[in-house]
Amino acid sequence: MEFERNTLIFKNINCQFFPCISGININNFNCKFCYCPLYWIPIECEGDYSLLSNGLKDCSSCRIIHDGECGIEHVHKIINKYVSALNCE
Repeated sequence: MEFERNTLIFKNINCQFFPCISGININNFNCKFCYCPLYWIPIECEGDYSLLSNGLKDCSSCRIIHDGECGIEHVHKIINKYVSALNCE
């Protein structure tokens, strides 16, 4: 699926939590996925997460989805990988 470049990056500088993650160039920060769409995927998302004692993911230190267009590409890659795995079952 092709998107125009101006629709890939969304930055909400008025958000009270902006920037919610440190370590990303503010000019490249992407708020498009405020909450990670990979959270529910049971395969390895390749993000920087830890598992809590109750088995839930703690993704609070993950930067992948907020890193400009690279984050969008990563989300698409992992979702496509997961869908392909479902189709092979």
